[in-house]
Amino acid sequence: MAEPAKNVAQQTEDRLEDLAETVREKFDRVTKGTYRDRVVGGRFAEPGDRGQPEQEQKQD
Repeated sequence: MAEPAKNVAQQTEDRLEDLAETVREKFDRVTKGTYRDRVVGGRFAEPGDRGQPEQEQKQD
């Protein structure tokens, strides 16, 4: 392969690697921290209720 063709191939490979990394970062950003995840994780729960399944409270 001629030297200019090798340079073009290397540049193309580098750009594709950068693109793949950018896509991975954006995908992670989009899928992380959804509203459902915050609710399930207990962000909106009372401090004593975090991570606990919902239980009926018995009144005497």
